[in-house]
Amino acid sequence: MKVDYVNRRLAFVALVACLTLPSLSWAQSAIDESPSAGAMMGDLLVARPIGVVMTAGGTAAWLVSLPFTILAGHAGEAAETLMIGPAEATFMRCLGCRETGYTNKDINRNRERKAAAED
Repeated sequence: MKVDYVNRRLAFVALVACLTLPSLSWAQSAIDESPSAGAMMGDLLVARPIGVVMTAGGTAAWLVSLPFTILAGHAGEAAETLMIGPAEATFMRCLGCRETGYTNKDINRNRERKAAAED
C-alpha cells in the first residue's frame, strides 16, 4: 500500500518535471525564429495544449467576471488579458517559435525560389 503511494508520487513528480523542463530550457536560450525539431515537438506536445487550456480557462474567467468588468468599464481590458493574449500565444505563432505573430518565411522562400528559377 505504501509502495503504491510512493510510486504514484514519483510518477507525478516525473510528469511535472517533464512538463516544466522544456519551458525552462526555452527561457534560457535566445529567441530564435528558426526553431529546432526538439523545440517544435516540445511546443506541439506541451506548450500548445497548455495554451488551449489557458485560453478556455481565461474565457470562462472572463465570462464570470463580465458583470463586474462592465460596471467598472474594463471589459475590453479583461478580454485582452484573459482571452486574447493566451489565444494569440497559442494560435498565432509558428511551431516552436516564441514570438507571437505570423511569419512569412514560407512565402518569402517560395518567392525567392521562383525568382531564382526565372533567372
